[in-house]
Amino acid sequence: MMQDREDHDLLRDYAERGSGAAFAEIVRRHVNQVYSTALRHTRNAHQAEEITQTVFTLLAQKAGTLAKGVILSGWLYQTARLTAVTSVRSEIRRARREQEALMSNVPEENEAEAWQQIAPLLDEALDRLEEKDRHAIVLRFFDGKSMKQVGLALGGSEDAAKMRISRAVEKLRHIFLQRGVTLSAATIAGAVAAHAVQAAPAGLATAFTSAALSGAALPTATHAILATTKTIAMTTAQKLIVAATVSVLAGAGIFEACQAAHLRQQNLVLEQQQAQLPRERAAASDPVAVAPAPSTSASTNDNNELLKLRGEVAVLRQRADAADEKVRAAEQKLAAELSAKEQFHAHQAEVVNTTKMVGLAMRIWAGDNNGLYPTNIMDMTNELALKPDASGNISSKMGNVDLFSFDYPNVNGFVQDHPNIVAGREQMARQAPDGTWQRIYLFADGSVQIATSFNGDFSGWEKANTYIPPMDPGQ
Repeated sequence: MMQDREDHDLLRDYAERGSGAAFAEIVRRHVNQVYSTALRHTRNAHQAEEITQTVFTLLAQKAGTLAKGVILSGWLYQTARLTAVTSVRSEIRRARREQEALMSNVPEENEAEAWQQIAPLLDEALDRLEEKDRHAIVLRFFDGKSMKQVGLALGGSEDAAKMRISRAVEKLRHIFLQRGVTLSAATIAGAVAAHAVQAAPAGLATAFTSAALSGAALPTATHAILATTKTIAMTTAQKLIVAATVSVLAGAGIFEACQAAHLRQQNLVLEQQQAQLPRERAAASDPVAVAPAPSTSASTNDNNELLKLRGEVAVLRQRADAADEKVRAAEQKLAAELSAKEQFHAHQAEVVNTTKMVGLAMRIWAGDNNGLYPTNIMDMTNELALKPDASGNISSKMGNVDLFSFDYPNVNGFVQDHPNIVAGREQMARQAPDGTWQRIYLFADGSVQIATSFNGDFSGWEKANTYIPPMDPGQ
């Protein structure tokens, strides 16, 4: 039975004999772990699926060259993490990906709430562990292996596995504590065991097996997968906002439109009556008609009625035209206001996306510089893929957003004590079409938040929600 065979046996069976069943069993066992690792990095289900497919394609390509004693779970985890980091860096250069998360800094022993605190930090913390400690955590909490199985996989005893996992969890606790998250080792272990691996969407294992096996024969498949991007022009929330705006603004013209329709109906009835009168008069004056010719007084009455109807029709037409003019004015006003809102929200979305790219670039830069954060946007020209202009100067613009329109406080020395410290903020607040003022803030953990004020004063919000060091350290 495939289910009873070890990973290395299945991998060898695929590498030597090309067994699709063996590879499918490997994918089935590990797809949840790989998908969850990718999802933690990207925060995007579609991108996580692409990375998962890439990882298993790489496994299919490298199955014959992996070391004999490789821990497959650990290899898949590390490959998924590195692939996800590469993908995120590519998204920064394309300035398209959104990643929004605001960490809670309140200690809590509930596993679900604890997971919300440690999830953004878990992969970075695991990367700081020694390889065997990381393998032990992955085997125990990601794969759900018993202590005996962990010991066998690592070449030791069950007791040795228990000690290694205990020490590894304690190291994670200290790493989280440095980032301002205070949790017990037991809570961390329970939260990771319960939430680290999420079920991938149904059918992914089968789909990725086929894609990986076919991709193994095509060396360019990996590059094609990593190059795939999905641009979403408007989020569902934005669509709901626009729809609500249209409904509210259109209400001003609904009454005039209904009144105009009613007047048009009256006008049509009168025009039909007016058209009928000449026919009746012609029939009455027809010499072959059976009916006797109308009297002079009847003709006079008909003419008077016709003139009266014509006058009423003229009045109704004027009223209908006036109503139509009101409708057109309301539609023009609606279009102008909607256009202003769309332009504001479109620019806001572009600023938010660009700010998140800067936040990710800051974290990557800090990872390469001993945890220090940049204080000048030009320090991150490589991370942001900023290109020189025609005169050879490095451009500070990403799309339509000028990166120098933000302040970048010096957060070094404050990040450990204040994990939600502001690392960047718009210099000038922007007034929305509804009259409120908005300002975009970038936090050191890479998350972005839009603050709103009715009078343009954000000092109270900044004091209540975050810590902002002075721009000048000498102040």
